[in-house]
Amino acid sequence: MKTDLDKEFESAFVKASSSTIKLPPDVMLKLYAYYKQATSGSNYKSANGDVELINAFKLNAWLQLTSLTEDEAKQGYIDLVNKHILKK
Repeated sequence: MKTDLDKEFESAFVKASSSTIKLPPDVMLKLYAYYKQATSGSNYKSANGDVELINAFKLNAWLQLTSLTEDEAKQGYIDLVNKHILKK
C-alpha cells in the first residue's frame, strides 16, 4: 500500500520529468541523488565498471546521501521539485 509520501514522491517525479525548466547542474545532480537514494537506497552498482566523468559526479552526489533513509530522500526530492520547478 502506498503511503502519502510515496504518492507525493511519484507526483514530484512526474512534474520534474515533464518540466521544460532548465535547472542548474548542481540541482540536477541533487535531484538525481535524492531519486536514486529514494528508489535504490545505498545499493550503487555500476553497469560495466567504467566510470565516466559524469557518472563520477552522479555517484559522488548519491554517496553524499547514503546516510538518508529512503523516506528522507523522497522528502528531499519533493522539496527540491517544489523549490526549483513548482515555484517558477
